[in-house]
Amino acid sequence: MMKLFFAALLSLFFSVAALAAINANTANQQELETLKGIGPVKAKAIIDYRTKNGPFKTYADLEKVPGIGAKSLEKMKTELVVGGAVAAKAPAAKPAAVKPVPATAAPVKKP
Repeated sequence: MMKLFFAALLSLFFSVAALAAINANTANQQELETLKGIGPVKAKAIIDYRTKNGPFKTYADLEKVPGIGAKSLEKMKTELVVGGAVAAKAPAAKPAAVKPVPATAAPVKKP
């Protein structure tokens, strides 16, 4: 009974993992190669293109990658996410300056 439970649990885990979308702006070569119709050459072309031109904003941007056409894109759309996923980190804001209280100020009395 316990074996059956764990088998079902593992099956569920792998099913959910398979449904996870790949982000075209952050995926490494191995992750890109898991997409339908993408092998090592196309995966490298995607990485090279986004390195040179910045993140993909729309699916249409992927068609600018050499070797990716409308048919290739249509095959992988269900497994792929693009747009707004990668943003340059803004530098941390400096904390506002705190004005010191002058030593001559009278303490506030409570009623």
